Amino acid sequence: MGKLNKRSYNEVKVNFCSSHHNIGGVDLLTTSQAATDTLAYLFNTGKGFRSQDYLGSHWTSIDTIFRVWAPQAQAVAVVGSFNDWQPEQLHLNATTGIWTGQLKAVQVGDLYKFQVIGADGATQLKIDPFAQQFEKKPGDAAIITAPIVHDWHDSLWMARRKKMQPAHRPINIYEVHLGSWRRQEGDRYYTYQELAAELIPYVKKLGYTHIELMPVMEHLLDASWGYQQLGYFAPTSRFGSRDDFLAFVDQCHQANLGVLVDWVPGHFIRNYDALYHYDGTATFEYADPQRADNHRWGAWNFDLGKTQVQSFLISSALFWLTDCHLDGLRVDAVSNMLYLDYDAGREGQTNQYGDNRNLEGIAFLQELNTTVFRQHPDVLMIAEESSAYPQVTGRVDHGGLGFNYKWNMGWMHDTLDFFMMDPLFRHDHFNLLTFGFVYMYDEQFILPFSHDEVVHGKKSLMHKMPGDRYNQFANLRTMLVYLAAFPGKQLNFMGAEWGQFLEWRDWSQLEWVDLADPLNQQMQQFTAALNHVYRDNRPLWELDHDQAGMVYTYTDDPESSTMAFIRQAKRKFSFVIAAFNFVPVERRHYRIGVPYPGTYELLLNTEAKAFGGTWTQLETTFTATETPYHGQPASFEVTLPAMGALLIRPCNVKKGSRRHE
Repeated sequence: MGKLNKRSYNEVKVNFCSSHHNIGGVDLLTTSQAATDTLAYLFNTGKGFRSQDYLGSHWTSIDTIFRVWAPQAQAVAVVGSFNDWQPEQLHLNATTGIWTGQLKAVQVGDLYKFQVIGADGATQLKIDPFAQQFEKKPGDAAIITAPIVHDWHDSLWMARRKKMQPAHRPINIYEVHLGSWRRQEGDRYYTYQELAAELIPYVKKLGYTHIELMPVMEHLLDASWGYQQLGYFAPTSRFGSRDDFLAFVDQCHQANLGVLVDWVPGHFIRNYDALYHYDGTATFEYADPQRADNHRWGAWNFDLGKTQVQSFLISSALFWLTDCHLDGLRVDAVSNMLYLDYDAGREGQTNQYGDNRNLEGIAFLQELNTTVFRQHPDVLMIAEESSAYPQVTGRVDHGGLGFNYKWNMGWMHDTLDFFMMDPLFRHDHFNLLTFGFVYMYDEQFILPFSHDEVVHGKKSLMHKMPGDRYNQFANLRTMLVYLAAFPGKQLNFMGAEWGQFLEWRDWSQLEWVDLADPLNQQMQQFTAALNHVYRDNRPLWELDHDQAGMVYTYTDDPESSTMAFIRQAKRKFSFVIAAFNFVPVERRHYRIGVPYPGTYELLLNTEAKAFGGTWTQLETTFTATETPYHGQPASFEVTLPAMGALLIRPCNVKKGSRRHE
């Protein structure tokens, strides 16, 4: 490659890795061969974290430059609607493995692919791995796009985000599959604009803080839900253009809603015209066929130890966070990247140390998070990790993976198993609830009731609950209060907010007809009320990851199938008492221990008539006397509703004459 002095190399490296304002097309980065050689060098060494600004197609009003990495290919050409799909040859820089060509008469909106004659001599039409837009399925040609010029209106949100510390803020996520939240007549998808008009105010009204989108990266198969990805830089064309997606995110932020997206760096779609054997050899996937083949999901595994793959994937993550203003990524299937023997057919695989850790996968995740947080210290990097791998949210310099959140899959499974059980037998299985207390501070957790738990015959959350319809709703309300009160941030999948009975189906919209039933309406009202109680009360989120945020008062008496604990905020007199009755037997004169005598007020009773319960008159105030109970110096009595929960807070407690603030 051309020679660069130290100063010019560092300038290009800083621009390529950190900035995007001056690399929107090719105008600045193609002014010298030395600069382009340096960008190729960074990509090839795993440090090209803005690779999409160099590779792919780059349109200007004068010409369009195409670049693609295919180091072992015999020949590469570009074909498209601008040349009647007749190949125009690209030229190889043998040192970099990158093919380049410059064409005129190319317009924004034109379709194109790369024609690759692989090392094996086979000719294949391949996608552009760096395309930012594709044609609608079933086609998979890339679309020529102009550089992003979106006029963002979310500066207030972004400024607030920089000052926020997620650990000490409320995070209540509404998980959405855009293709099945709502559909228009004729089973037509909503567009990004239509979703912005309806989804955003709906989520806002219900009191959630974030929307998490199941993958919106381009994919061909609806049944994959987006987890078999084709375009790692392209929002799916199902709902509109790339720029329409940016406008959707912008409008979420203007409504004070964060946007998270599921992202899949572990594996990619099997299709032979996508990334697989891109240059006729194992290019993006492992060279070892056994490691490349992902049996579990019918996909190909990325070779996470390959430096070019690292550049590709980290560039993708930063594209969504930087160019699209996303507030975080939920990284799918982390366990598949951590273990050599995670998949069927790979049993017994070990590394050079004799254990089953995937060392290059671990190193990739550490580099990913280090790079992301260097540029965006205020975003969320969330691991969907199903094993007990240590320090998933630990610091990289302490040996951790560097995420700042992990889905608590163990808590989720145990909680669902408990609530699915006939209440008659729950007292024998109370450990399903109490075991979560043992490890709840081992990581920074999100508590997920996600899409995975309401599909493939697992039933909806509502349908999982035992008993008749009334008791199913009572159980569901109580479980959602348990979710809100337990330390950790929280996530709920669409449809659960009103207790949809049918399990989720990706091919049709939610059962909105349910809301004609008063019980479903009341369940939806309950969810909104609970969400607002959660947001408005700092004890329920301010010390989620600090042991000082949890006070155990009555958690070790399975015989009564009841539980009570206190969630504490930073301020001494700011706390919330959560009390639960997990059986359909009302508990009168139920005593709750509290730190101070004085007056307490009701925040929420799951059995209120307005929520579908039976209580027409609520106990709204409680007086605590200096009667010690379960380690607390004061206590008061309540009537604990059958199969119900209470949230209570102090309003005028005595510590001298000091009032609760």
